[in-house]
Amino acid sequence: MTMTGTATQVSLKNNLYPTGCSPRKADKENRMEKVGSFDVQAFLHSACVVRTTVAYESKDTIFSQGDSCKDVMYIQKGQVKLSVVSTAGKEAVVAMLRPGDFVGEGGLARQSMRLETATAVIPSTLVVIGLNEMVRVLDTERSFSHHFISYIVERNIRLEEDLIDQLFNFSEKRLARTLLLLVRNGQNKNPRRVHPKVSQETLAEIIGTTRSRVNVLMKKFEKSGFISIDGGLRVNDSLLSVVQHK
Repeated sequence: MTMTGTATQVSLKNNLYPTGCSPRKADKENRMEKVGSFDVQAFLHSACVVRTTVAYESKDTIFSQGDSCKDVMYIQKGQVKLSVVSTAGKEAVVAMLRPGDFVGEGGLARQSMRLETATAVIPSTLVVIGLNEMVRVLDTERSFSHHFISYIVERNIRLEEDLIDQLFNFSEKRLARTLLLLVRNGQNKNPRRVHPKVSQETLAEIIGTTRSRVNVLMKKFEKSGFISIDGGLRVNDSLLSVVQHK
């Protein structure tokens, strides 16, 4: 597949160990701290990683379901939607990814083809790393490797929670959980604005219901004071009570 975005290639002379980045030196120099955590973005833009930076416009396709898995991407800015289409033509949104997330990492587990389609929801910038380079970096850069493993474990937990949510929870609770995830509950002050604006059609695809059902639930949440819609969708911490209610 040919990328539709604008690419900036960063090439390095030494394919085995980039200039000034022996395994020992790189491991020492790249233990970059940012508020007590590893600064992934600074590391990926250092001289130790062969990468390509690609800019996408809103609604650009980053990769399509069925494309070959040839790289891993890191979302630097913007938002990316992952969706799948069944053989019957039914589409479902499986994830909404934001800055700090990785996408397309299935190739590291010998996945030969993309299982989803990745689409830029708003103008987005992604750092693209070839599979061989990603394997090399994970093998030689301990701090980055630890961060990536933690990310994959946390994402797997979230996927398990999503599955449990779909199997056992009513659409009301699924919608509440989705809205809280979209604002990354607990990371900002209350109330938090959902940005970019997510349509009711997209919310319906995420939670597996109809747009009309989402519309009814959104009105109910607004009436209860869990969300506010004037001037953009804002989510209050009180919405947690819907998720926690048994």
